[in-house]
Amino acid sequence: MAAISREEVAHLARLSRLAVTEEELDTFAGQLDVILQSVAQVGEVAAADIPPTSHSVPLTNVLREDVVTPCLTPQEALSGAPDADQQRFRVPRILDEDVAS
Repeated sequence: MAAISREEVAHLARLSRLAVTEEELDTFAGQLDVILQSVAQVGEVAAADIPPTSHSVPLTNVLREDVVTPCLTPQEALSGAPDADQQRFRVPRILDEDVAS
């Protein structure tokens, strides 16, 4: 694979709307070249009999079972509320009626 040129880095920078200096073009060209060579090496190793993976180690579900447990009654939940109405927290209106829709 051919090395990435300064012109290609400058083109990528323009597409990304990044302002880069002349010195950065040289630095980024070298860094991008190393990255592209590494990706090419991985591509050479990949074989048709190896399935693609998203993680290097197997993942397991770490969530607990959804079990119903006792909870607060509406009266208990609203006991500390400054104002309640029809088993709901009552809060001050922040929008005018003609604005809310």
